[in-house]
Amino acid sequence: MAVTVKGDIELKDIPTIKKKALRINLNRNIYGTFAEIGAGQETVRNFFRAGGASGTIAKAMSAYDKDFSDAIYGREEDGRYVTEKRLKKMLSHEIDLIEDRLSRDKHPDKLFFTYANTVTTIDFAKKFKGHGWVGVKFQLDPLEEYNEIILHVRFKENDARLQQETLGKLGVNLIYGGFYLHDDPKELLKSLYDNIDLDQIEVDMINFSGPRFAYVDNRIMSLHLVSNGFTNAVMFNEEGINVLPAQQLYKANIFTLRGSFRPVTMVNMDMYEKSINLFLEDKKVNPKKTKVIFELTLPNLLSEGKLNERDFLDRAELLCSLGHNVMISTFVEYYKLVEYFSEFTKKRMGMTMGVNNLVQIFDEKYYRDLSGGILEAFGKIFYKDIKVYLYPIKDEKTGEIINSENLKVHPRMKELYKFFKYNGKIVDIKNFDPKVLEIFSRTVLKMIANGEEGWEKMLPEGISEQIKEKRLFSYSRMKKAK
Repeated sequence: MAVTVKGDIELKDIPTIKKKALRINLNRNIYGTFAEIGAGQETVRNFFRAGGASGTIAKAMSAYDKDFSDAIYGREEDGRYVTEKRLKKMLSHEIDLIEDRLSRDKHPDKLFFTYANTVTTIDFAKKFKGHGWVGVKFQLDPLEEYNEIILHVRFKENDARLQQETLGKLGVNLIYGGFYLHDDPKELLKSLYDNIDLDQIEVDMINFSGPRFAYVDNRIMSLHLVSNGFTNAVMFNEEGINVLPAQQLYKANIFTLRGSFRPVTMVNMDMYEKSINLFLEDKKVNPKKTKVIFELTLPNLLSEGKLNERDFLDRAELLCSLGHNVMISTFVEYYKLVEYFSEFTKKRMGMTMGVNNLVQIFDEKYYRDLSGGILEAFGKIFYKDIKVYLYPIKDEKTGEIINSENLKVHPRMKELYKFFKYNGKIVDIKNFDPKVLEIFSRTVLKMIANGEEGWEKMLPEGISEQIKEKRLFSYSRMKKAK
């Protein structure tokens, strides 16, 4: 349900781009500027075409020339223009100009805003499709501080003109959402794709800030970017702040550990610590340019077909407290994850996993949707510069330690497995801690839910205290009756 903003003239709520722009134009209090760099004046054009724009648009500009742009917004240390830092400078500069040039005494009810974008569209060779930063800074009350929504987009279309038109629609949706859907950020997020198809543009990062979004957890918004199909992967850092995957992974050595982390256990940390040491010992790995990622897949976060936000935040809280970057992705198959990383780096990658996960990789049923089957998938995994660090398991019946030397794959896969094993793509973790092999997240979770004792010693230092203090994973101080 749309929210009425002061000064609004009610219109029939039809979510077309023209109707959205017109509703904003007819609101006598909404007033601001547009600064669009890199893809034409596509957003403001929609407001001009809708009619009644004279009471809404104070200024529309596009500083394409780099010298002019630097003269207005200042020069960036890295010399780049399509960056989040540049976008924030643009938003702040334009808002300051509005505040400086318009008297509050004369315009006491005006709700000022600035929309800005800095983008690069597809190149002439059509090799790079382009990307950009888009944002809006706006008031919902003249006496309040400004709210801000910033997002990053990646273009999918193969024509610059189409990319420009899509960006223009996205800009209108963003401004409209800020003024009329701010009370429901999840609906605001969905509305970004009103009149836009998923195969036209990708939104892979978004951050909300300001007084009206003080309650918004941007990690949850990241989660919904993935669940709505707007992007395949999002990341946030150890402080819980959303970060752009492309920036974090660009030309980096990437090391990843996939799991449910529900909760993170001693065995998870033993896997990580032993394998990251092996990875960093590799001569082709630069420790200063290595990114470590704890990855969760979307299906792992679904409960009975629905997202369990509280459960997700419980896991995220603990992983962030250990000082790690967290990624949420749709990549159930490992080869898709490796392909995704390969978009950003050609450097050596590392992946640690348990024996059961490796055996699953060699199961043909996971590759029936590929024309080349398992061979195509393996080409996408193992012909990249990647090593798999294998953590052993203990056979529950025999007590035997199973590693790359004695694990069992399907008979048809034996020769394929040997090929990759003996070409150094699979490395055994030999200095593992045998005392933690029998720890499983599902066991810990069940003990916590049932109020049983002893689960604390199965978790890394400090984790059990956080679970108790914040009552994560349905922890209750009430012990199970004896």
